[in-house]
Amino acid sequence: MIDMSWKIFSQTGNIEAYLLLKELETVYDKDSGAQMDKEITEIDSHL
Repeated sequence: MIDMSWKIFSQTGNIEAYLLLKELETVYDKDSGAQMDKEITEIDSHL
């Protein structure tokens, strides 16, 4: 979805596609950070 938003923005210059891209990046970063914290906690509990 992020790649598609970037492609639309880069081809059209549509600001709404750019804003969608930034929103998706923010959500993705938060999700990946939460997942990483969960994995670290699981690893620590096994040590």
